[in-house]
Amino acid sequence: MDKRAPDNRSIGVFDSGMGGLTAVRRLHALMPKENIIYFGDTSRVPYGTRGRDTIVKYARQDVAFLRQFDLKAIVIACNTVSSVALDLLTEENNIPIIGTVEPACRRAMTMTQNGRGGVIGTAATMRAGAYEKYLLK
Repeated sequence: MDKRAPDNRSIGVFDSGMGGLTAVRRLHALMPKENIIYFGDTSRVPYGTRGRDTIVKYARQDVAFLRQFDLKAIVIACNTVSSVALDLLTEENNIPIIGTVEPACRRAMTMTQNGRGGVIGTAATMRAGAYEKYLLK
């Protein structure tokens, strides 16, 4: 039996706009006792039309803002940031950073009947090739 105290720290969630509220609602439905801190960067939306360096800069700033709180994990509810900067943010932080690409791909793989699917995304998301990379694994 695990005798560790429950981790009451919050989960941070960020998005480049308001779409991340859908992720927050789903997280709350799945984990109603968790505290969630949400940051929607509506002042710089959309991220998907920006270059890689700008997206990484914004993502680092978003994570730094959320890290002001005592978090146990961060969810990137932005497909563009998940595609472009997830690996880098994971390397730079000592808490779990969870993106949208892998869960979306896993779900899509369970839904397809012919092994085919499509991705609708921003220019930056598509340039990053994260969906193709994960699906080919």
